Amino acid sequence: MKRLCDELTVSPQLPIEAIDEIAKAGFKTVMCNRPDDEDPGQPSFAEIAAKAEAAGMKAIFQPVASGNVADTDADAFAANLAAAPKPVFAYCRSGTRCTILWSLASAGKLPVQDIIKSASDAGYDMSPLVPRISARG
Repeated sequence: MKRLCDELTVSPQLPIEAIDEIAKAGFKTVMCNRPDDEDPGQPSFAEIAAKAEAAGMKAIFQPVASGNVADTDADAFAANLAAAPKPVFAYCRSGTRCTILWSLASAGKLPVQDIIKSASDAGYDMSPLVPRISARG
């Protein structure tokens, strides 16, 4: 688990068994940014959502293909994040896709260097995105 800001923590693929612990940690929403069947054996979003909802959390499915994050995906992520009960726990294969989405969605809301630093502090290098973040701001 890597905290990007007060409202959002990201992680690699979420095992179903971790849902109850995430709920106990105070998260109100689980967001999946990974398409179903991206890797063999990964739990489906339907399985994750059922467990999350049983634990009292909202579940949001916004799948984005790895290596193909469009500005429209970032806009959808921003809308999902704004509407979701906080804090949000987002996951994908490694956490990078979620961090890219957050970085692009935060353009114009946070200074570019703050976005890059928050991502870096969480272990994600978003410096190659500086031109895209700046262009969106």
